[in-house]
Amino acid sequence: MSAADISTPVQAARWPIILAVVLTAVLEVLDSTIVNVALPHMKAAFGITNDQTVWILTSYIVASVVVMPLTGFFVRMFGRRRLITTAILGFMTFSGLCGLSQSVEMIVFCRLGQGLFGAFLIPLSQSILFDNFPREKRGQAMALFGLGVVVAPVLGPTLGAILTETFSWRAVFYVNLPIAAFALLMLSGELKKEDTRHVRIDWIGLGLMVFAIGALQLMLDQGQSRDWFASPLIQICAFVAAFSGAFFFVRGWGLKTNIIDFSLLRDRSFAGANMAIMGFGVAMFGTIAVLPLFVQGLLGYPVLDAGYLFMPRGLAAGFSMVFTGAVLVNRFDPRLLVAAGLVLTGYGNLMLGSVNLNAGFWDLATPGVVAGLGMGLFFVPMSTLAFQNIGPDKQDEASGIYGVTRSLGSSIGIAIIGWQVAARTQVHWATLSAGITPFNPNVLSWLAPLGLDVNSQMGAAQLSGQVMAQASMLAFQDAFTLTGWAAFLILPVILIMQRPRAGAANAPVH
Repeated sequence: MSAADISTPVQAARWPIILAVVLTAVLEVLDSTIVNVALPHMKAAFGITNDQTVWILTSYIVASVVVMPLTGFFVRMFGRRRLITTAILGFMTFSGLCGLSQSVEMIVFCRLGQGLFGAFLIPLSQSILFDNFPREKRGQAMALFGLGVVVAPVLGPTLGAILTETFSWRAVFYVNLPIAAFALLMLSGELKKEDTRHVRIDWIGLGLMVFAIGALQLMLDQGQSRDWFASPLIQICAFVAAFSGAFFFVRGWGLKTNIIDFSLLRDRSFAGANMAIMGFGVAMFGTIAVLPLFVQGLLGYPVLDAGYLFMPRGLAAGFSMVFTGAVLVNRFDPRLLVAAGLVLTGYGNLMLGSVNLNAGFWDLATPGVVAGLGMGLFFVPMSTLAFQNIGPDKQDEASGIYGVTRSLGSSIGIAIIGWQVAARTQVHWATLSAGITPFNPNVLSWLAPLGLDVNSQMGAAQLSGQVMAQASMLAFQDAFTLTGWAAFLILPVILIMQRPRAGAANAPVH
């Protein structure tokens, strides 16, 4: 019997696992964006304020980010099969409870549960894919994984808008149930049972890590709505994050029993990849977060049209990932592909930085297509570079660390770009309004066709509205430009990472 005869059924047997883990990855990342468009409907249903609404998002993200780096620890304690099936069941249960919630307190509690169980889905899916593909096929594996991890949050606002407008806000949670059930069915009987062992818990390290990451994430999520360091809560979070984080790293760097294995960061490729994926989160998610605000708030797009705007970006990213994983990653130095992805992402964001209030659909969608192509070129080879020196026994822990840096990068990007829009709007407002005087001939000529006078109440209202619109537009342009340069600033990090060794692509996976 030939080798080809043997490999065919083995490849076929992998597909249930591949499909299952990609769907589980979709579950976690989709819930980070699909809920956003339903928040106004939840606000009306529960009769709550904007500050209370934000906790529906914050509770999920904080819980997820705190638990995600503990994936390797829990795998050693319970085994990968038991952990991922429990995580899927828990996520599915809390998703259903979110849809049934009758109060904001209940939905925030259930979103915490979603985040706690969903945190394991991304790193476990990634490590399972790595174990079920030989090294020379890892590019294809990460392309499939990337379709879930990167494309799903891009298309999340579109799907959320369709479900909310067609059914109700509860549908954005109920949609998780069939996906989770199908993934669980596909995994049943496919994953082998693993031996578990008693693991000593480093309670001090665990507490420091929870405080550090939880406080940092809470500060990033709540900072914009609370005027940053003018708020006592943000000041406390910043102090706790800085103190706990510093103590955690200093204490745990040489400690073998630390809750997180810091020796993984001694590998320069893995350390560089974590820096790069965090920076890429700023460039990618910062743009995705503020683009709906721009098109709905300033351009007057309906919710569905604003959601459709992300479809070309998602399709471009999906095509780029598949093509990169199937063709490019085995033919070119992965570092060159990462660099090309960063250039395209940065250029696409800079293109958005030149749009104005007269922009049409394709004026906004075309930059998204360019950036989407860059996402695929970046994500697949970056994952290959990150894990090229990580042994099978460290895959789960490394995936957890890699996942939490990606999440923190996206949170930092959203916080920075949101602050940038608000701050730059004030700057541009002050600059533009300084020229609005009864002695400016341009002001008089603009009001004349409307039959208004600069000293009248209606004339002042028209001028104020126009100045605010222009100031907001300039602020969004600044924000998009900042995300573009953020992508270019990551390029030097590529020099840190090693080029994959010749012949390493043919090495088998344990």
